[in-house]
Amino acid sequence: MRIDGSERYYDNSFFNFIKQGGVVSQMMCRAGCGACCIAPSISTPIPGMPNGKPAGVRCVQLDERNFCRIFGQSDRPAVCSAFSADEATCGSTRDEALLRILDMEQATT
Repeated sequence: MRIDGSERYYDNSFFNFIKQGGVVSQMMCRAGCGACCIAPSISTPIPGMPNGKPAGVRCVQLDERNFCRIFGQSDRPAVCSAFSADEATCGSTRDEALLRILDMEQATT
């Protein structure tokens, strides 16, 4: 997320279209969730975390409002840019997203 001059957060690219039963639905990331920046491990360098980060560790680029400080910048890891929010991964709450992503992390390690 980026901050404009008024210190408001905005994002115009977090709309994801998910195919569900032949119908295209829309999901927008929950502002201030940050689950995808905490739960998964990231094996590539992140500014401030040259060795990536282990699962369950908060990314140093996640600010106090749970917004990414490097969103949209070239030094943001490709895995972060490629992440696409969907109901199957993120559920309906932040806590549910944390649990689901941690479960997926554990199932793949």
